[in-house]
Amino acid sequence: MMAFLAEYGMFFLKTITIVVAIIMVALGLFSVGARGRDERSSRIQLKKLNQYYDDMTFEIQQELAPRKQQKKLLKAQKNKLKHEGKVEKNESRVFVIEFHGDLRASAVSHLREEITAILLVANENDEVFVKVESPGGVVFGYGLAASQLQRIRDKNIRLTISVDKVAASGGYMMACVADHIIAAPFAIVGSIGVVAEMPNINRFLKKHDVDIELHTAGEYKRTLTVLGENTDKAREKFRQDLQDVHDSFKEFIQHNRPNLDVEKVATGEHWLASRALDLGLVDELKTSDDYLLAKKDEAEIIQIKHSKKRRLAEIINDQAAKLFSAKKMLDDNPYNYLR
Repeated sequence: MMAFLAEYGMFFLKTITIVVAIIMVALGLFSVGARGRDERSSRIQLKKLNQYYDDMTFEIQQELAPRKQQKKLLKAQKNKLKHEGKVEKNESRVFVIEFHGDLRASAVSHLREEITAILLVANENDEVFVKVESPGGVVFGYGLAASQLQRIRDKNIRLTISVDKVAASGGYMMACVADHIIAAPFAIVGSIGVVAEMPNINRFLKKHDVDIELHTAGEYKRTLTVLGENTDKAREKFRQDLQDVHDSFKEFIQHNRPNLDVEKVATGEHWLASRALDLGLVDELKTSDDYLLAKKDEAEIIQIKHSKKRRLAEIINDQAAKLFSAKKMLDDNPYNYLR
């Protein structure tokens, strides 16, 4: 009986080993295939807005016209589509992209791909029109976003930025790179400042006899912390770092908008665009819709959008990374928030 059990145990282990090996091979092949699919799932989508506006116009005219005129409108539309390919295209193009910013400026990954796609085909007769909507966030994220927009300026391509709702702090850092800034009258603009805050529970821990040991190499590897005891020296260094970020922020805006009185507007305040126009923060009061409608008869308007499908594992890993990086971000870069 014992010999039978021993042989059966060895057979069972061998079977499990073979099954595990097959599963590992299958997972490896699936991973290779998934990487290929990921590459294919990342793509640039184009939408010709001139045609979109024309179709909208036709549908409304068709709906409102008397029944006798509907056939004439339909025939005229068919003739227009038939001869569309024979008509010379507008020499200039307006490339439209959108940036919806969060605290981490995570949309910069799409922005960089969209700008790269535009720069592969655009020339100095073209224009890039960017709709920016953001209340601000981390310095390194919005600094990169502004640098991506600078690539357009470096190619001598006109850059127009539109603010329909809000472009504050890091959002305004992006906007100020433009040749021309337009904003809806009640859009929020400004907030040229830097803010940092963090809880400190050191006294609570001491009260419950919990010791915290923090060892660093480098005098200022840590300044203020969540768990440790903060010192006046650490607070002073923290404030200096905060001020340094603010000074760099002001210098960046002054470089891009030399006629702006930066000291007057870099107080951390924000304004409605109607007031921001008087201060020189924006150049024109207009919605993005009005701007593009005015352009449709003189330029080809093309909306560019980068999209990428994300696997479930990537979404889970991303959420886990956010949770585990929260404390480290506060410890290493607690001042890096443009708000």
